[in-house]
Amino acid sequence: MDALLPVLTRIADALERLAPPQPGMLELGGADAFIWHPRGQSGRLVPVAQVARVEIGLLRGIEHARDILLENTLRFAAGLPANNAMLWGARGMGKSSLVKAVHAAANARHPGSLALIEIAREDIVTLPVLLAGLRTSPRRVLVFCDDLSFEREDADYKALKSVLDGGIAGRPGNVLFYATSNRRHLMPRDMIDNERATAISPGEATEEKVSLSDRFGLWLGFHGCDQATYLAMVEAYATDLGLAVDPAVLRAQAVEWAVTRGARSGRVAWQFMQDMAGRVGYAG
Repeated sequence: MDALLPVLTRIADALERLAPPQPGMLELGGADAFIWHPRGQSGRLVPVAQVARVEIGLLRGIEHARDILLENTLRFAAGLPANNAMLWGARGMGKSSLVKAVHAAANARHPGSLALIEIAREDIVTLPVLLAGLRTSPRRVLVFCDDLSFEREDADYKALKSVLDGGIAGRPGNVLFYATSNRRHLMPRDMIDNERATAISPGEATEEKVSLSDRFGLWLGFHGCDQATYLAMVEAYATDLGLAVDPAVLRAQAVEWAVTRGARSGRVAWQFMQDMAGRVGYAG
């Protein structure tokens, strides 16, 4: 028996090396924003020194969604209950800009209280690993996924469902999940229609697919803006940048820019202002 002990010890050591490491608490000090980089059975958070964001006061045409999301985020930063949020709708209307803006506003009200962690769409399957590392953190966290959607034969949505509102561990109380998407139910219409057409129980199959969006307590819709709202965005950006441009000329050129782009949105307004600032020699 004594002769077997060294062999058994080596076997035990080898099995421990092969076993996945237990997730430790992720470090959230030194920055207010991070990017999640998964790696095998673990991962790391890369600090972001300066978040690319727009001031919340410059976001026009989305006041109703802004007020709801800001109030939800402020409650969470103050240690009160709050909801996961899905921001869905028209492209370029400020969905991701709003998430970053309310994060900054919450930290301005409650300094250092809230960390923002961006997770890429393709890394959603590693979300349970990320949440395990955040569960014991004393800091509150917004986990943010931009442009979230799922395609045919994509089963990653099941991992997201389980961590948002399911499983015996549940979502950590110090974490909220905010996502943006161009799709209300996160899946293409033909994928939902195909489930109805081919499933034995069409209603149940469709419910399985669209029930993911039910995990979000807040659904905030974003829709294309009219010309008056678009011009208000342009004028707000011009004022913020301090551009000395005749208002009539600014509006006329902004309208022409939108026509050539075939759209009116906050993104188009910002792109126009970048072009205008370059033409008048504004270097920031």
